[in-house]
Amino acid sequence: MSEQALKEVGDHIAATLGDDVLKVELKLGELMVTVRRPAILKALTFLRDDPACSFEQLLDVTAVDWPERAERFEVVYNLISYKHNRRIRVKLTTDEDTPVASAVPVFSAANWFERETWDLYGVFFADHPDLRRILTDYGFEGHPLRKDFPMTGYVECRYDEDQKRVVYEPVRLTQDFRTFDFLSPWEGMTNVMLPGDEKAQAPNDGSKP
Repeated sequence: MSEQALKEVGDHIAATLGDDVLKVELKLGELMVTVRRPAILKALTFLRDDPACSFEQLLDVTAVDWPERAERFEVVYNLISYKHNRRIRVKLTTDEDTPVASAVPVFSAANWFERETWDLYGVFFADHPDLRRILTDYGFEGHPLRKDFPMTGYVECRYDEDQKRVVYEPVRLTQDFRTFDFLSPWEGMTNVMLPGDEKAQAPNDGSKP
């Protein structure tokens, strides 16, 4: 798909949706449209049903975290048109407390995509039919793809032989810092005898092997 054809589609979308479109741009050969948050269902429905667009398949819903922004999350919808053989990326912004309308009424495939975005970023989708965690555990604390989520997490789990179940405990770091010798394939194994190492021991009588 040529950039000129994508530009024409972008101009058509901007002209039809009017003030609901904040920005239309071409980057790296891809068409990206930023819309106002309240207009997301209107925009997705138009992109699906308009003959000039026909973006009939939702490929993914995800998010990007920009903690320094007032509305820290960009929610991203990737669509494809099999009829016209082209793709589009639709974006909107929101914060930790403001919900985004669920796209499930427009694209049923949004169900699990939005659950994943909720689980990993904490973006809330209003009127979602079953907004539960999908990748982390039910009692998981926080949202692990946020930029301010600690690398170690908040808890660690292990199987307790006495209790015969998995237990959660505060994270315990055995060492906070470690210097790695990336030039040595045996780094971290200096005190380990491997089978056959005894053959490499130097003779005790001082003679050459």
